Amino acid sequence: MRNLLLASAALAVAAAAQPALAAPAKARPAASATLPASNPFAQTSALAFQTPDFAKIKDSDYLPALLAGMAQQKQEVTAIANNPAAPTFDNTVVAMERSGLLLERANLAFSAVNGANTNDTLQATDTKTAPLFAAHNDFVYLNPKLYHRFKTLHDSQASLGLNPEQAKLLDVYYKQFVHAGAELSPAKQAQLKTMNTRLSTLQSQFGQKLLAAAKAGALHVNDAAALAGLSPEQLAAAQQAAKDRKVAGYVLPLQNTTQQPSIDSLTSHDTRQKLLDASLNRAEHGDANDTRAIITEIAQLRAKKAALFGYPTWADYTLYDQMAKDRATAVGFLDRLAPATAAKQRQEAADIRALAQSQGANFTPTAADWNFYSEQIRKQRYALDSDQLKPYFEFNKVLTDGVFYAANQLYGLTFTERHDIPTWSPDMRVFEVHDADGSQLALFMIDPWKRDNKSGGAWMSNLVNQAYLRGTKPVIFNVENFTKPAAGQPALISFDDVTTMFHEFGHALHGMFAAQTYPTLQGTNVARDFVEFPSQFNENWALDPKILSHYAVHYQTGQVIPADLVAKVKSARTFNQGYENGEVLEAARLDLDWHSLPATAARQDVDKFEADALAKSGFDVADVPTRYRSSYFLHIWSNGYSAGYYAYPWTRMLGQDAFNWFETHGGLTRANGQRFRDMVLSRGNTLDYAEMYRAWAGHDPSINPYLEYYGLTGAGATPAMAPAPPPSAPAAAPTPTERGR
Repeated sequence: MRNLLLASAALAVAAAAQPALAAPAKARPAASATLPASNPFAQTSALAFQTPDFAKIKDSDYLPALLAGMAQQKQEVTAIANNPAAPTFDNTVVAMERSGLLLERANLAFSAVNGANTNDTLQATDTKTAPLFAAHNDFVYLNPKLYHRFKTLHDSQASLGLNPEQAKLLDVYYKQFVHAGAELSPAKQAQLKTMNTRLSTLQSQFGQKLLAAAKAGALHVNDAAALAGLSPEQLAAAQQAAKDRKVAGYVLPLQNTTQQPSIDSLTSHDTRQKLLDASLNRAEHGDANDTRAIITEIAQLRAKKAALFGYPTWADYTLYDQMAKDRATAVGFLDRLAPATAAKQRQEAADIRALAQSQGANFTPTAADWNFYSEQIRKQRYALDSDQLKPYFEFNKVLTDGVFYAANQLYGLTFTERHDIPTWSPDMRVFEVHDADGSQLALFMIDPWKRDNKSGGAWMSNLVNQAYLRGTKPVIFNVENFTKPAAGQPALISFDDVTTMFHEFGHALHGMFAAQTYPTLQGTNVARDFVEFPSQFNENWALDPKILSHYAVHYQTGQVIPADLVAKVKSARTFNQGYENGEVLEAARLDLDWHSLPATAARQDVDKFEADALAKSGFDVADVPTRYRSSYFLHIWSNGYSAGYYAYPWTRMLGQDAFNWFETHGGLTRANGQRFRDMVLSRGNTLDYAEMYRAWAGHDPSINPYLEYYGLTGAGATPAMAPAPPPSAPAAAPTPTERGR
């Protein structure tokens, strides 16, 4: 759902990242609603699609624009609340949709750059504004006069003659007011404001501490022998990373998740262990970047905030507008997946120990050794070496001849690269997107390569929101963290990276196809456990024969990827899924356990709480560590996925069921793509999600395609695994996740 004030649609594969500084902001005098004309945000950008002009924007421009934007919207909101005329849809709801344009312009640009290309100035701005945004949100949603106008309209909705989108918009606003505390007593509202301010500061601090911890936690190696097993390209990238940091030797930067890509290839057990330990402990060194004290306070404050509203836990409070609706449904979904996943994990772990023993390993394999040995098993069973694939996946060709080509075949889109649109990094590419009839649809940017000042993971967000009310078309960007090739080397990526590109572009399509009158309901402003659905679904086209043969071409020979190699990839699809599914499911359960604490619970010992929660999760966590430890779980502490990480496996179910529909209805056709666009991708938050899915697919989503696709139909996996859903959640025999991007 669109945040009324921040208007940001940041999304994570690991998620959209918004870092911040470590010191709480001091109180500031009220800002002026007038912004000097010299500030680039004072007027709508003159660039195509109203794209922010990053050539003119200085880091120092964001703070005054954000402050002026808040002040301006306060004036607008006050005028709406104090309007002497009786409330109408136009003078109240539409007026709110028209408010805050300066704030939206500035914040969408700021959030993008602060997440993808941050620096000290931007982080300081984030630190200063985080508590101000919280107070600003409270100013709107705890305004009794404003709430009274919305409640009056909501209570008399039947007589207003609203169309379906207008009725939905009014309902969303009303529920936002109630959820934000509009019906709490004045005393509880005062407590709530204090909590919101503190939480915003803590969340901002967490993001910045984690960014610094990840940078400092990179593995530094002086002797190339310790990196035996890496390809020449990987070794060159590690050497370049060291040069960029002005140190000798080699540096393996940390990605956001627990397992690190290099572990697959490193032949030294000691180096693998050091790299995994660096990953696991990145934010747990007892230094300025240690996040554990922040975590315990956030968890406790969230539980207390939920109690103010009469909810037993934060999970119950925050899931009110999700497809799952409540904690019990989300937990039940994960619990039903645990037996089959754990059985597959144990089987895979036994295979790894047996292989290590057969090779005379003088150590007991740990989680650090898992991917190294699983790659060997993959080669043995399927004659498939992941390094065999990389020469067929050159980044630029994957983008234009794969990701874009699939969008053309399904939806008729075409893409024209533009070189006149300034970006925040020279790494980026910009494309104008044209609809099937040749008309302008959107602007798309991509920022693919990892930088030390870029938050981990992959995500999509908007720089301009679509809204017929305002006459605006979407400006959308994808961010990834792929390893940048050394100078002169080809931009080869892994198949996992390819899948990430298709995934994030699924989000982009969801945003591009937005067709709403009102910005609050547009595009990706939907529930967390629905927003990942289009992206999970879009991953499937990476292996479609027509798409794959169009982009998977050897960068040197021009040979299309051989059919036997493709067959190996497909036959190996269920391989290692106990691990790959399990680490995500474990993280989802850890998230829900943190957010199932009651308000009476004391501050937790992070290490003990995590160990206890994982031990009772039902998964084989001894062999398969969670995708994110608590201390670097950016999704849930800073990026809006609190109690919502289960959305990744939940929407994986939706994505596979949807792809199964395509396969049984003719597959990759324009007609199928248009139907999916018209009935799902273009609808935003205008319909109940379960009803939207049912209308398109003709049935409620089933878990069976998900289980079959990932090889989880063995012990413990039956159709009865599906949770009993609430009325608007997936019903059907089997029901119910993304690889935490």
